[in-house]
Amino acid sequence: MKSLTGSHHRRKLTHRAFLGLGSNIGDRKANLRTSLSLLEGAELRVTKSSSLYHTEPMGEVEQPWFMNAVAEVETILSPEELLHRCQQIEEEMGRQHIIPQGPRVIDLDILLYDQLTLNTAELSIPHPRMHRRRFVLIPLLEIAPDAVHPLLKKSIRELLKDISDFSVVKRVNSA
Repeated sequence: MKSLTGSHHRRKLTHRAFLGLGSNIGDRKANLRTSLSLLEGAELRVTKSSSLYHTEPMGEVEQPWFMNAVAEVETILSPEELLHRCQQIEEEMGRQHIIPQGPRVIDLDILLYDQLTLNTAELSIPHPRMHRRRFVLIPLLEIAPDAVHPLLKKSIRELLKDISDFSVVKRVNSA
C-alpha cells in the first residue's frame, strides 16, 4: 500500500505556537531561562526566543517590574496539552495564584497556536489580551514579524501601530 504522505517516513504533525513568558519575583532572568529549558522535550522544541524586556506592571496591583519574552515552539501537543504543560511548569517553579494579576515567579501564556481560534472555559487562543499589550507584541515582532492575529487579521506590526498601551517595554542588554 502506498503511503499517503508520499514518503516512507511517518512524521508526526507539528504545530507552531508562540508563548508569552513573564516573571517579576526572584531572579527574573533565571526564571525565564529555567522555564524555557523545562518546556523542551520529546513533544516540544523551542525554535526561537526573543530578547528579554523589562516591562512596567499593568493593572491595579502594586508590584515589581516584570521581565518578559516570547518564545516560538514547535510541538505535537494539542492546545490543551500545551496549556497543561505550561501550568505544570508554573507549578513546578513555585507559582502561586494568590492575587489575580499579581506578582509571579513565572507566567506562561499561549499567545498563538498555528492560525487556530479557540474559546473554551479553560483556554482562549489567540490570547484574548495579547493585541492590547506592548510587552507581548514587541518581543513577538522581534521573532515573528510575519505572524498574523487570526481573529483581527492584522500583522503584529499593525497591531503595535494601533495599540493604546503606552507602558514601558525596554530591551535588556545581553549579558
